[in-house]
Amino acid sequence: MTPAPVSRDAAAPIVRELSALRAQLAGWKRAGQTVGVVPTMGALHDGHLSLVRAAKADCDRVIVTIFVNPKQFNSPEDLANYPRTEVEDARKLGPLAVDAVYVPGGDQIYPDGFCTTVSVAGMTDVLCGAHRPGHFDGVATVVTKLFTQTQADRAYFGQKDYQQLQVVTRLARDLDLGVTVVGCPTIREEDGLAMSSRNLLLSDRARVWAPELHRAMEEMAEGLLAGGDAGVLRRAAEARLLRTGFTDIEYFDLRACADLALMSRADRPARLLAAAWLAGVRLIDNIAVG
Repeated sequence: MTPAPVSRDAAAPIVRELSALRAQLAGWKRAGQTVGVVPTMGALHDGHLSLVRAAKADCDRVIVTIFVNPKQFNSPEDLANYPRTEVEDARKLGPLAVDAVYVPGGDQIYPDGFCTTVSVAGMTDVLCGAHRPGHFDGVATVVTKLFTQTQADRAYFGQKDYQQLQVVTRLARDLDLGVTVVGCPTIREEDGLAMSSRNLLLSDRARVWAPELHRAMEEMAEGLLAGGDAGVLRRAAEARLLRTGFTDIEYFDLRACADLALMSRADRPARLLAAAWLAGVRLIDNIAVG
């Protein structure tokens, strides 16, 4: 049967209760349809929408989840300030004809008495994990819940959060969750800034400075490919950012793609990963090296 055309102005259908989601899933699974999930915390941008398009190309049914997960925030203020744009998000998803937007309340994810934490060892005590204790336990726990609740066959994550992508890939494999994790390219603004929901928190002035993070990373990557030492190049990149207006650089590391081991030279496949604060907003980015 040919599906009815979707109005470009129509909002995507929102499901708030797990019982309602399971009722939809039961029919899809009986029909042998594959389910793709795009987990998000909302404030959707073109990067998220690119994940949805990838899921639509691969899967019979696509669920986008929107849940601002309190367990992955270290600061109550950061949690309170995180942008929440549910109505606009549903409107953006309408033209993509997703099958469900799962927007669970906290009780659907962490019901009374919830006391389980999923933890991935080895990859979570460096980079963002070193500066945000417990963050990746929160990520791993909510992702495990969302994978099981959506019964997804494939899950789509952006490479901008490269460490998160590695953690989620590992937990899906280690726990035999039956979901294939698909990493999709980082989507950038025209000036190179990686698209992120947190960009909405930048002032107009800070938004002008923000692309310097990506420029500094590209410059360091060029130096690494020319045989430069990561420590020397990192100090130059950090000095450049501080001159630009960044106030704190949490890390600016060359790490192995396979296991996030720290590297001093780009002598095997690697990622350059950075996190820095600008006008009270924490920005992260990464690029491939070699």
